[in-house]
Amino acid sequence: MQLFEMETEATMSREEAADLLRELADSLARHNEISFKREGLQYRLKVADQVEVEVEIEVATGDDGENSIEIELSW
Repeated sequence: MQLFEMETEATMSREEAADLLRELADSLARHNEISFKREGLQYRLKVADQVEVEVEIEVATGDDGENSIEIELSW
């Protein structure tokens, strides 16, 4: 079994992040797939009808910490 793994990190506004999440949600709801383009190549990933969803929230104590939300879908 061969594993293809890709991780992307970008800095964007809160509104841009919300747009990205909406686009992902719309793609899952309408097309049962996730589509993205990297380095000029188009990738399509079919998503099963049933998925496992994991949500992880990290809240830092104090003003200098970083908060995060991670959402993971697997099938």
